[in-house]
Amino acid sequence: MERGEYQAMSRAEDGMWWYRGLHENVLAALAGLDLPKGAKLLDAGCGTGRLLAKIGARFPDLERAGIDIDAEACTLAQAKTGLEIARASVQALPFADASIAVMLSIDVLYHRAVDPYLALVEAKRCLAPGGALIVNLPAYEWMRSAHDVAIQTGRRFTKGGVVTLLRHAGFARIEAHYWNSLLFPLMAAHRWLRRGSQARSDVMDFPPLLDRLFGMALGIERGMGRMGLRLPFGGSILAVARKASLGPER
Repeated sequence: MERGEYQAMSRAEDGMWWYRGLHENVLAALAGLDLPKGAKLLDAGCGTGRLLAKIGARFPDLERAGIDIDAEACTLAQAKTGLEIARASVQALPFADASIAVMLSIDVLYHRAVDPYLALVEAKRCLAPGGALIVNLPAYEWMRSAHDVAIQTGRRFTKGGVVTLLRHAGFARIEAHYWNSLLFPLMAAHRWLRRGSQARSDVMDFPPLLDRLFGMALGIERGMGRMGLRLPFGGSILAVARKASLGPER
């Protein structure tokens, strides 16, 4: 990312409505996996570490690990998690074959320095048979804006594109959905109005009232999701996939 973006991310992810919503979505996906005590979780591209810290608080029985390619991010993540965060690439993970029970790839595969297919093949190598991968990615190429310039976006995705990519990398039992759907019209309008403006990410402090309202919208979405109600569009895509187990996949 552009220098300064990690510091902005570190401040924002502690409270900004979007990060709160993202983290709750990932935590809910983890809860649905029913992981055994002592299962090893890797946040591959953990950024500045708040999600990894929240996982430790919500799932204290999991063994956690994190890596990031950026030295500044590793330092910030270590401070937030108390873990030794390794500096490494998602395309060359410093872990043995089949050693990870669940892996997170949260807003990593979009980056212009990452080959999504190679990163997914490497993730599959490290996952144990039947292990789970949780992926989050930005949606729609036509949503590209100054925000994408600042965070060095190489590609944006559709739900179908994410499913296809995971299948090509050898994953099975793929479930994917859009989120940040209720606020998507506002997001799209904001991005359209900022086209051609100076590169600056959307990671920022929001007025408290607006932050609460946007957070409530994401909370309503999560409630809809628990009832099986999903809108066919949104600003981001969350997917859960499995590495093929030794038995037949369904």
